[in-house]
Amino acid sequence: MAEQRCYYEVLQVERNSDKGTIDRAYRKLAIRYHPDSNRDDENAVDKFKEASQAYEVLSDADKRARYDRYGHAGVNNGGGGGSQFHDVEDIFDAFGDLFGGGGSFGDLFGGRGRGRQRRQRPGADVRCDVSLTLEEAARGVSKEVSFRRRVICSTCEGNGAAAGSKPQTCTTCGGQGQVIQSAGILRVQTACPQCHGAGKMIGTPCPDCGGQGLQSERVERSVDIPAGVDDGMRVRVPGEGEASPDGGPAGDCYLFISVQPHSLFQRDGRNLVLQLPISYSQAALGAEIEVPTLDGPHQLRIPSGTHSGEVFVVRGQGMPDPRGGRRGNLQVQTIIEVPKKLSEKQEQLLRELAELEHESVLPQRKSFLSKLREFFDPETTPPSES
Repeated sequence: MAEQRCYYEVLQVERNSDKGTIDRAYRKLAIRYHPDSNRDDENAVDKFKEASQAYEVLSDADKRARYDRYGHAGVNNGGGGGSQFHDVEDIFDAFGDLFGGGGSFGDLFGGRGRGRQRRQRPGADVRCDVSLTLEEAARGVSKEVSFRRRVICSTCEGNGAAAGSKPQTCTTCGGQGQVIQSAGILRVQTACPQCHGAGKMIGTPCPDCGGQGLQSERVERSVDIPAGVDDGMRVRVPGEGEASPDGGPAGDCYLFISVQPHSLFQRDGRNLVLQLPISYSQAALGAEIEVPTLDGPHQLRIPSGTHSGEVFVVRGQGMPDPRGGRRGNLQVQTIIEVPKKLSEKQEQLLRELAELEHESVLPQRKSFLSKLREFFDPETTPPSES
């Protein structure tokens, strides 16, 4: 009995290679040694099986761990199960999805003579646009929606043929809906150009659905929109799409969410932003101000000496996370309003304040005035200490 080669050597990969590297190495070798493209090479099948056996072990985390520890003894019959492959067709069934497409790897090379049953196609998805207020988006809402979709035709019961007739098997594909097209040594499976993948031909179409087997209807549904959805998000309603033309599962309905602008709040992810106008006296002296939230009024303390543009955070008063995370915050940004018109009393008091400010210059203004003098008269700059 010939000695088994190291599986890493067979696939030509390093021992620390990741799963993606192993996948790509196996695809490359499988195409190189495929029996249909190496008809004159008697060793092609053995090399193909050897590469597939190596991939079977190294692509499975548990088998790979046993192999790394015990070698071939850890993955043979005596140590955890041997190879499941008895012939090339077993390999196609096991690893066909690595090579893309809807069929097996064998389909790329003509299917190795085996017939395959035509797959049932799912129905098409439909779209429905839904507009929400910010309050509805924050709390979640049950919404009545209306949309059009195609359902099984009641006249022909979905077969597309007029009364007294029935669909005929497509002679081009033999009812499979797929044909094999050759391109050099490769043979690719594609939808039948005659029946467009249906596998049947309609001689006398149903007058109500035109041979499609489906007819349009308007549907009204009450759907639950989860709390926290944002503008542009989609909500999937499974099974509410169009019917399948050949008995497969129905498609889905996707609700495209649009959230209307709010008069007070702006949204920033899970946070809400509120611009709060305050007066000069409130900013200077501090104040208790009632601010709105989606849950009702909230008392916010504005400390003395607040500047315009400062942000105060009210935790837990933002938007909920539609995936179940924590609720966001309300960010209150202050804007100091300067009145355009003053009463006589207000003007008098502000002039008195201005005289006081002239006598006692505030720290920031004092620093600014000092820098201003240095800018216009550099000679007044005091010498630096040595």
